[in-house]
This record gives sequence, structure tokens and C-alpha cells, in this order.
Amino acid sequence: MGQNEFVKLIAPFKDKVFRLAKRLLISSEEAEDATQEVLVKLWSRNKNLDDYSNVEAFAMTMTKNYCLDQLKSKRAGNLQIVHNDFVNNEPSSEKILEDKDSLDWVEKSINQLPEQQRLIIQLRDVEQYEFEEIAKILDMNETAIRVALSRARKTVREYMTKAHSYGIK
Repeated sequence: MGQNEFVKLIAPFKDKVFRLAKRLLISSEEAEDATQEVLVKLWSRNKNLDDYSNVEAFAMTMTKNYCLDQLKSKRAGNLQIVHNDFVNNEPSSEKILEDKDSLDWVEKSINQLPEQQRLIIQLRDVEQYEFEEIAKILDMNETAIRVALSRARKTVREYMTKAHSYGIK
């Protein structure tokens, strides 16, 4: 497989690889490094990529494993937390602040979930993967994924309700 063919193969999902890495590692810099590492590993296997039925799922699994390794390593203590600024030019400044605050609360609630639930909610609700694909990436059965996703969503919903109804009875 040539370089151009490889680029065409990975182009549709390389942003998904980055977003998954960012969700797990928090830091944009670390996520960029992880994405680059995964793409380099894929390139080193470019002669065998045709053996995989779903290269995207394989790349997502590699990303998950790489990020978990990074989190377990000593470097995990040095990760920098970076927040995204969500800016929309049309709404008022007040609306922008409210939206940002809500997104921060959602992100904070997702980051408090157990690791497996965090991965599942990222893959299903953010990346829009089907349950079958998530099952392959995480090496789980679909029923367990549905249960974990339901619990994760319920936990996020409860956290958000609790945060926004504080002092209101």
C-alpha cells in the first residue's frame, strides 16, 4: 500500500482517533501525540491492513490501548488539563456563557464516570459508533455495552439535575 492509499484509508477516521484520545487523556497535546503514534503504528502495518475487516475499529482499539497505557505510565502525572472554549458568534454573550457552563458540567460529569462507561459514552454518543462496532473495539458483548451506556447516561443526568437544581425544592 502506497502513501496516498494509506492517507485515503485513514482520512475518514483520524479525527475520531484524536477525539477519543482527547477524551481519555484530556490534554490536546497528549491527544495529538497519541494520534500520531497510532497512525505511525498503522503505517508500520500498512502491508497487513487488508487483513483487518474494519481498519477504523482496529485504529480505535489501538488508540484506546495506547491512551490507557499512557495514563498508567509515570507520564500520566504530568498531563496538562486543557478546557475547550466553545464559541458561537450568533448568540449573545450570556447565552454563550450558559452553553459553555453546561458543556463544562457535562464534561465534568462524564469525566467522573468509571473508565469503561466514559469510553462507551464517548464512542456511542460523541463518535456515533454502532453497538456492534463498540463491542469489537472494547471486546465486550453488546448487551453489556447497552447496560453500561444506560447507567452512564443516568449518572450524567442525575449529576446534571443535582447541579442545576441546587437549593431549589
